Amino acid sequence: MRYIEVEKKYRLVDAEVLRARLTDIGAKPAEPTRQVDAYYNAPHRDFLAPTVISEWLRIRNEDHGASINFKRWHPVDAIVKTHADEYETRVGDAEAVRLLLESLDFQPLVTVDKTREAWTLPDVEIVLDHVVDAGDFVEFEFKGEAVDVGDATQRLNAFIASLDIELGQPVNKGYPHILLGRDH
Repeated sequence: MRYIEVEKKYRLVDAEVLRARLTDIGAKPAEPTRQVDAYYNAPHRDFLAPTVISEWLRIRNEDHGASINFKRWHPVDAIVKTHADEYETRVGDAEAVRLLLESLDFQPLVTVDKTREAWTLPDVEIVLDHVVDAGDFVEFEFKGEAVDVGDATQRLNAFIASLDIELGQPVNKGYPHILLGRDH
């Protein structure tokens, strides 16, 4: 399922309880990193115009490099999304990409500044995010082999349930939504 992302996000209630549970099941943490994500709106299609936002373009600067990413969430008009087409690649000079986008009339929308702590297991990546001006969250992303989106979603849900801990309220929107004050 290359270029497809299946993830679940929750507002994190207790990071220490989650870290302890992840340690118990053999997950390994990476060093926390800071990510600064600059989101842009396209001149040919207003990502904010639909009632439900389903597309984002971002440049990410982080401790070990930079990348550009485009996501289109599905179902496009649904409030609760099941998966996203995700196209991401590393870039050598994020400032040049920023200038390129702005020269093509892409407009800055919002910047998401977060500290991310990633934990890995064979089929799932778990990230604990602290987002400036938004709070603490946990995201679970399926990274294994799956037949289709339904299979990946079922396996991800089973993993989350197997943790048997309180995570917090499910969040069916991205960090840009939250910072822009959008419900969806």
